[in-house]
Amino acid sequence: FQANEDPKAMASLLERVGDVDAILVSHGSPRIGAEVMDRAPGLRIIGELEGDRFAARIDVEEAWARGIRTVETNNGSSYPVAEWALALILVSLWNGAAHFRDILNGRQEVDDRGYEPRELSGRRVGLIGCGHMGRRLIKLLRPFEVGLTVYDPYLPREMADALGFVQTSLDNVLSQSDVIVCLAPLTPATRGMIGKRELDLIRSGSAFVNVSRGAVVDSDALIARLRRGDITAGLDVFDPEPIPSDSEIVRLRNVFLSPHASGHLKSANTAFMSLMVDELDRFFHGHETLFDLTPRS
Repeated sequence: FQANEDPKAMASLLERVGDVDAILVSHGSPRIGAEVMDRAPGLRIIGELEGDRFAARIDVEEAWARGIRTVETNNGSSYPVAEWALALILVSLWNGAAHFRDILNGRQEVDDRGYEPRELSGRRVGLIGCGHMGRRLIKLLRPFEVGLTVYDPYLPREMADALGFVQTSLDNVLSQSDVIVCLAPLTPATRGMIGKRELDLIRSGSAFVNVSRGAVVDSDALIARLRRGDITAGLDVFDPEPIPSDSEIVRLRNVFLSPHASGHLKSANTAFMSLMVDELDRFFHGHETLFDLTPRS
């Protein structure tokens, strides 16, 4: 998700931006920094279409200093990812991975091996991170009448009341939930945030789901925790990716894996641009934008 550092790409961009009011960047785009902004004196807004948050392709500090609005619509993928998160929750609570492996191996008797399947209704679900994806998942969880706790230090306090959850610490989410869902973006602060100490807080019978980034979790510590066999996991992401064929994670019967596939829908690609067009329409008609990149993003 890094910027294109090819000098020819930058030279081509600098030739074209003289009279633009807006610049949109995506995969393969050069970084929009001071040099580009100097060439575009009328530039008023920069939009990131699809990349990890925190704007690897935009010098946001420079843009803010010049009064240029910065927005991103990476949340276009949050809709399908939230649906897959719900699916992984259900599969993990029922330990679907074990049942599927047993059928592939010719065994059709139920063998829970110390993990008792559980229904989702009425359980306590804890979210680690509650951005666009988390808020979408909360809507999908409402029919199940779950109790919700959230760890996200960047959330406005009033959001807990508006969406009906308890805002709490990471330790509480891990130690007091039947289902833990990792939705935190990967940043220097979150890399390896969930390690051995944190994973040891997860109580027996719980399910751990990760649909954000594999590197938020210490992979060796996660494998060691799952090896005990008293919790299950549904993982759309892992570190490293692709998952090495000799990794123990692919052999654990209490783990359901998918290959970082949840955001790779054609509808998500369309959503990135659709959301951005709506942002530009709001901005140029004098309205407030919805998806600002700010110092708290």
